[in-house]
Amino acid sequence: MIKTKHKATSRQTVKPPRKATKKAAKRTRTAKPMIAAEPEVEYRNFKPRTNKKIDESWDFRKANTKEFTHCFHPYPAMMIPQVARRILDNYGNKAKTLFDPYCGTGTSLVEANIKGLNAIGTDINPLARLIATAKTTKTDIQVLDLFLHDFMTYFFSVNFQVEKVKSVIIPDIKNIDFWFSKSVQQKLGVLRGYIENINDASIKNFFKVAFSETVREVSYQKQREFKLVRRKDFEEVADRDVFGVMILKLSRNKQGLIEFQKTCTNGYHASVHNFNTVDSIPQNIIKENSVDIVVTSPPYGDSRTTVAYGQYSRLANEWLGYKEANQIDNKLMGGEKRKHIHEFKSDVLNDVIYTIQKEDKERVRDVISFYEDYEQSINHVSTTIKKGGYACYVVGNRTVKGVNIPTDEITAQLFEQNNFTHLETIVRNIPNKRMPSKNSPSNVVGETASTMKNEYIVVCQKN
Repeated sequence: MIKTKHKATSRQTVKPPRKATKKAAKRTRTAKPMIAAEPEVEYRNFKPRTNKKIDESWDFRKANTKEFTHCFHPYPAMMIPQVARRILDNYGNKAKTLFDPYCGTGTSLVEANIKGLNAIGTDINPLARLIATAKTTKTDIQVLDLFLHDFMTYFFSVNFQVEKVKSVIIPDIKNIDFWFSKSVQQKLGVLRGYIENINDASIKNFFKVAFSETVREVSYQKQREFKLVRRKDFEEVADRDVFGVMILKLSRNKQGLIEFQKTCTNGYHASVHNFNTVDSIPQNIIKENSVDIVVTSPPYGDSRTTVAYGQYSRLANEWLGYKEANQIDNKLMGGEKRKHIHEFKSDVLNDVIYTIQKEDKERVRDVISFYEDYEQSINHVSTTIKKGGYACYVVGNRTVKGVNIPTDEITAQLFEQNNFTHLETIVRNIPNKRMPSKNSPSNVVGETASTMKNEYIVVCQKN
């Protein structure tokens, strides 16, 4: 039996007694703090893998992560394009079709098209689907220029008389005054009204992506915070140059689109869908044994305590008219909290669950809920991959109640249970990934810990 001690992400000190003598108090102040006991996971059937290695060449510290259409719209925990590109260089040279079951804003889809693969992606978040679609849609630049010229001419003419514009769409957003000043609301409403009158679908999506980023930037929302939190200095940013921000986003995105289309001249395409791989994979979209390679970066855990994708995109989704924007986090993996104990196909995961359950019977339900969905998703994804095809998952190992959860090993074991062979796990540092600096491993208000500093690229091949 192998015992592995997991370092706790927060440390507790023993406080001195209230009625301490001066001498005792002095000793207490100078003494080293005592460390709280750390949970130990007793692994029953785990042997360290010899094909797991640290490789700093995967860090891409000085790489430009915003080339091509990757410059479109920030988004939480995005896989950097260099990682997807290198995975495809190593394992996708003979591939024709890529599938990303948690495609987010489409990093792997863009790289697949550049590499010469058709790509299929799916995501539950409508904002992510919009961005992924816009990033991979070939657009006539001359036609785009005509729309951009019309847009700038129009807004230069109405910039100082927006109250006279008739085509204004301001959605019914709860507490809208809490997040936007009145003047910003009016200007955003004018932008939304203009976009709704664009009759070209690809051009409209292109404008919507810039509009979404503008919404976030001119709101009172903290810019480097993924959860929906209002900035303290909101009054200082009440009168933003909304049209100017929008024009800058459009100009930048146009250059990225030109670069993408110059590089991606092979005619390959991407399609973006909204099915949930936890439930099923529609046969009319992806047939069994039809995918050559899966390249993806799944969520690290439930959105409430890790990366809040739904909260991050809620205001933009509401301005774009997407319904139930405040329910996205509940629909993501682990969003529906389980009440039962689940026996997983991964021995390592079962041992971790047992350890966390001893620490906190309520908190363990969050972990079970996420990994039960994750296991079901992997079962479905496995059926789409051809014999000899690859599953490449870029994962992070999160910490809950002081216990580090080895999602890389769990992922490998779950694929092995679906007739795959684990080829390698590459450990890379995360120098340039957009991540929150803190998360909530204990799920207690006010308690935070540093987020993960490494990613694990798990590569498995179907037998």
